[in-house]
Amino acid sequence: MGASMIRLLSFVAALFAALAALSPSQAQTQTQTQTWPQRNIKLILPFGAGSATDAAARLLGERLSARWGKPIVVENRPGSDGLLAINAFIAAADDHVLLYASSASFMAHPYTQEKVPYSLERDLLPIARISHTVLSAAVPAATEFKTVAEFVAGARANPDKYNAAGAPGVPEFALDAFLKTQNLKVAKIPYRDIVQGGRDLGENRIQFLISSFAVIRPLVEANKVRVLALGDRSKVAPNVPSLAEAGFPDLAVQTTSGFYGPAGMPLDLRKRIAADIVAAASDPVTSERIAATGQDMVPAGPDELAQTLKAQADQAARVAAVLGLKRN
Repeated sequence: MGASMIRLLSFVAALFAALAALSPSQAQTQTQTQTWPQRNIKLILPFGAGSATDAAARLLGERLSARWGKPIVVENRPGSDGLLAINAFIAAADDHVLLYASSASFMAHPYTQEKVPYSLERDLLPIARISHTVLSAAVPAATEFKTVAEFVAGARANPDKYNAAGAPGVPEFALDAFLKTQNLKVAKIPYRDIVQGGRDLGENRIQFLISSFAVIRPLVEANKVRVLALGDRSKVAPNVPSLAEAGFPDLAVQTTSGFYGPAGMPLDLRKRIAADIVAAASDPVTSERIAATGQDMVPAGPDELAQTLKAQADQAARVAAVLGLKRN
């Protein structure tokens, strides 16, 4: 028997020994990681078309579909403070159904929901971080307000005259704290889909909106909406001050968009999916197009997304303390 044949037989024997050493669950996990995806992928979003999350999902979906060789379907499920999308994602219990969401969709739930119908740690497993959303404080262009301080002064001088809204989740949570600390008598208008809130702002039906910049960008360009401040300085509107510079740092809550997998999805599979997502998000053309919607790109894997979520959970707790709310 030749030396090459002996080496081949030794390799095959070692391979079978390694496979035999694996538990059935380990072997199944390895197979799952290696063969995914086997069918079409669905991305469930808690926001409507036109939101920052939706714009990024569709751009990334094009890249990932080409990379994975499978169609990607984007399903918008706005409403119920993000719970419609989260519940649909959890009910699917399918590793080919992913949640693509902003942390705004769930960070306030422990304080705003009497009973949270899911576990963040168990049911929303981090896969990949994509971007920090550029938050904006905006008013109708038809109003006289040029700064957040001017809006505050106007609302104080005219109690119950103005309407305000915040994007569901953390921005709305921060708006509540803002209205309380500034002692403003302003009617808060709830929206199932915050994109409609942007339209109402442009028509002067509401007079103050906290949302992603992506929601109001077309209205800013149409001169129907005026941005007073951003969560942080951003090149999407370089001449607009940050909320801290405007004197209202507590309103500047950070939210982050990312991909999540279902309960039980192995870490190895999440890391493999994350590598493809990060590569797609880091592509210069895709990255530039997403950033142009009003997002700061910070693509990274599951560990980095988990660290970001921890920091934002602490942020939500601070806002809750202002409102006198306890974690449910």
